[in-house]
Amino acid sequence: MTGDFDDLVAANEKYARDFSNSTLGGRAARTLAVVTCMDSRIDPLGLLGLKAGDAKILRNAGARVTDDVLRTLVLAVYLLGVDRVLVMPHTDCRMAKSTDDDVHQLISDEYGMDTRSLEFHTVPDQDAALRRDLLRIRTYPYLPDRLAVGGGVYDVHTGKLMPVDM
Repeated sequence: MTGDFDDLVAANEKYARDFSNSTLGGRAARTLAVVTCMDSRIDPLGLLGLKAGDAKILRNAGARVTDDVLRTLVLAVYLLGVDRVLVMPHTDCRMAKSTDDDVHQLISDEYGMDTRSLEFHTVPDQDAALRRDLLRIRTYPYLPDRLAVGGGVYDVHTGKLMPVDM
């Protein structure tokens, strides 16, 4: 790695000196998977009262249930002890403030890059997108009917999780 990562390497050296998670296994100790956004304001373990090893954390822009999230959930359920899934988008999300066309145009205008072959999964209606994503997990043929699936919106300004009923 180049000097651009010196701060991270130094932080890791300090972390490794006091590392205490070497006995953790690969299974989710609290049988939970969390699908959330990549937004750096979200601390999924902290806000849910979890610790390392408790849950599988899946992050992407907008906390969307994509094909790759479904693939990962199949592995988490059958190989890693997951029997419940929380889908947790958040307030003040950039993906909820734009359309895919808006994002393509912005990137083209500011960087000269044509990204139209990508689907960004923006969420102009966050509530509807969350409900659709929850239904997508519940009806996915490779996931068991016994899988508990829930959703909630995390408020990045208050730290509160607001459950969504289906």
